[in-house]
Amino acid sequence: MILTVTLNTALDITYRVRSLRPHASHRVSEVLERPGGKGLNVARVLAALGHPVTVTGFAGGATGRAVQERLTGTPGVADALLPVTGTTRRTIAVVDERTGDTTQLNEPGPAITPAEWSAFQEAYEDLLAGADAVALCGSLPPGVPVGAYAGLVRASRAAGVPVLLDTNGEPLRRGIAARPDIVKPNTDELAELTGSHEPFGATEDARRRGARAVVASLGPKGLLATTPEGRWRATPPAHVHGNPTGAGDSAVAGLLSGLVEHLPWPDRLARAVALSAATVLAPVAGEFDPEAYQELVGRVTVTGEVTAA
Repeated sequence: MILTVTLNTALDITYRVRSLRPHASHRVSEVLERPGGKGLNVARVLAALGHPVTVTGFAGGATGRAVQERLTGTPGVADALLPVTGTTRRTIAVVDERTGDTTQLNEPGPAITPAEWSAFQEAYEDLLAGADAVALCGSLPPGVPVGAYAGLVRASRAAGVPVLLDTNGEPLRRGIAARPDIVKPNTDELAELTGSHEPFGATEDARRRGARAVVASLGPKGLLATTPEGRWRATPPAHVHGNPTGAGDSAVAGLLSGLVEHLPWPDRLARAVALSAATVLAPVAGEFDPEAYQELVGRVTVTGEVTAA
């Protein structure tokens, strides 16, 4: 079982409009709702790849109930979300059908009490006993300590469970010092962490700060990885147009599935890039176009070098 942690879960709402214009009224042509937050998106992709997944984090209020109701219909995904008194947030994606561009609006999360955070930590340690790998994903809701991910990384390492960290800012800075197996920042997050805008140098710097492997997202240009085994760059065969929401989460699913399947790094990166591109071609975050994925995965270019046996 793979465990994904989403401390700031959401109900993702996607509106499709013919053309998005500022200061104008719009007729919505389609409304889609899905359980959201980075870890839940990762979980759906992992389940579609055939990996059993358990999701944990927080769920509260009417929005939280809607998230959990929709999770029950997702094959391969087990719900271990903890109830909280606050209300789970919503995220709104507005897709311009004319251009394919997406505008994202993210609400703040619920305030988590000290008792709720303590209950989560206990539940997390119990869940680790049955986990093959863990993904710690996304922002922290109010009330959760800024060093929360560092503590969760340490708990995972103590249990002997590989852990991937996908967050930003100070939670990333503190979390990376706890020595996660993989971190997956984008170039802006990596530059904020290291002060360097040169991607290869920045990934090396991030490794020195504690991460075993650093996989940097270059957006539509693919992924850059610095690992104990080598350094690689993975590039998609062509630029794809569509909704990029969730593309990074699909890349995380590709990396995690490759880890538990013991794939070599070039194969993990090719899978991650192909899944990311296939997600851009799908209409909703946390989903990917299976036919596009199968067509793309063999055409991803991976270049680099092995630096250790």
